[in-house]
Amino acid sequence: MEFAIFLNGFIPGPAAHDTNMQHLSYQREAEYAIFADKHNWKYCWLGEHHGLTEYSQLSAPEVAIGYLAAQTDYIHLGTAINSLSPRKEHPVRYAERAATMDHYTNNRFEWGTGRGAGSHEMKSFNIMDKDSTKPEWNEVVREIPKMWELTDYEFHGETFTVPTPHNVLPKPYGKGHPPIWVACGNPPTFKTAGEMGIGAIAFNFEPIFALRGRIEAYKEGIANCTEPIGQFKNDNVMITNSVICCETREEARAIALREGRGYLVSMVNLYHDTMPKSTDGITWPAKPLSLYDIVQTGIDGDELLDNLIEGGYMLVGTPDEVCEQIAAWGDVGMDQLAFGLPIEGLHHEEILATLELFGDKVIPEFDKDRKHSTDYYRETAQPKYGAFSQPFPEDVEWPTLLPAGALKPLS
Repeated sequence: MEFAIFLNGFIPGPAAHDTNMQHLSYQREAEYAIFADKHNWKYCWLGEHHGLTEYSQLSAPEVAIGYLAAQTDYIHLGTAINSLSPRKEHPVRYAERAATMDHYTNNRFEWGTGRGAGSHEMKSFNIMDKDSTKPEWNEVVREIPKMWELTDYEFHGETFTVPTPHNVLPKPYGKGHPPIWVACGNPPTFKTAGEMGIGAIAFNFEPIFALRGRIEAYKEGIANCTEPIGQFKNDNVMITNSVICCETREEARAIALREGRGYLVSMVNLYHDTMPKSTDGITWPAKPLSLYDIVQTGIDGDELLDNLIEGGYMLVGTPDEVCEQIAAWGDVGMDQLAFGLPIEGLHHEEILATLELFGDKVIPEFDKDRKHSTDYYRETAQPKYGAFSQPFPEDVEWPTLLPAGALKPLS
């Protein structure tokens, strides 16, 4: 199992309306990625959301990835997710940016895609029917790998066109192309992702064991995939969860019972109307159902926390306890576990401490290979389309002189 952090620009409360606090949030989230890079974390996912004031102010993950690429060496950086409607942006731009990031990250870019998580943010781009984005994604995601390979790309589709041959540049760096992923909210999407040969990004708002059937559907789909949409299969399921890892059991459990936790999930329920709501169903601005509030009614906090941990909703405890909790999940089948940051209820220094403790003590128990799984998959890449889709013209006139300093000679 591999491990990741997930950044989303979460700024709860009045701070979301203060540009100084917005700046501080951006700097802190960047620090989490740079810090995680030194402590065995393999992936950092960066969200893309629009107009979701407190829930997410990270609207341009590609810009953040460029910033982080220069300050990290090991961690892979991914979009989670690029929503691919051509009404939002022409697909050529997605291909160009992804390939550019592949260069500046030295093959550490992961291309997470999707249709968009909710109708509110899609309306920012005059997309009024959220269901219309599904066929758009299906067409666009299949065309991007062609843009990465062909030098005379042309397309006349249902949702976008490139009317005459163009060489979409740059091409990805070296062999293959960035690994392709898709956000999976509804069960059928898992099977579809597997059949297309791309990774699945899943969100855990229910007991983690409830995802076993969906993961099995994905694994069945990818096992039967004979024609992946890219040059290789990315056989990966990433699932989000929550972790509080501390030096002592008492500290970790006290943090888990702090007031106000659950605020973020209430916003997920408000905005994400293309995926199932959490089991509590509480929607912002209704007061979130936190463990703190439940304990105030007289219910035993330790017993409640144990039930949630056993159900796979969260990881809480010392490194040894967290290792036991992960091991107890058994054959659920995820390949990558990602934790959203900032963790609700933790202060900045506590988050850094959790990243270090989990990264140094827990990750090595489950991930003993320093190499990323997506690097292994990319090594198997095989070109599918060739350089040209049309016969090469015979009467091409080539240049006879290049400027001094050209990187390769005409020969």
